[in-house]
Amino acid sequence: MADHTLDVTIVTPDGSVYDKKNATMIVLKTTGGDIGVMANHVPVVAGLKIDAVKVKFEDGEDQVAVNGGFVEFSNNLATIVADSAELPEDIDVQRAQSAKERAEEHIAHAKEVSDKDELARAEVALRRALNRLSLTEK
Repeated sequence: MADHTLDVTIVTPDGSVYDKKNATMIVLKTTGGDIGVMANHVPVVAGLKIDAVKVKFEDGEDQVAVNGGFVEFSNNLATIVADSAELPEDIDVQRAQSAKERAEEHIAHAKEVSDKDELARAEVALRRALNRLSLTEK
């Protein structure tokens, strides 16, 4: 069975966030589109968008909120190096909700004053907050 599974590791500048063996598939939103990687897939390196990474097992699925970074897959090991990443049980819902509200306020302000840089930063902050909140809504 081991040759039909893959190992998944997610690291951030703060350290390891996720490390599991025997996954059957990993589903990622890359800058080039959505991909699913199974054991024995050809090597891949891809940039990641802000989204949930889904790690599938025979008996279920884990999800991790990943905020950018990249994935490297080879020899049945998927290594994700992310700007930040959180497991659903580690997400502070109140803090994520506050971040969402602040980002929405910044977006409104940036549109009022036509500040493209502020708008871009606020849109990224909003995507991050929504990504985190989406994993807590089960």
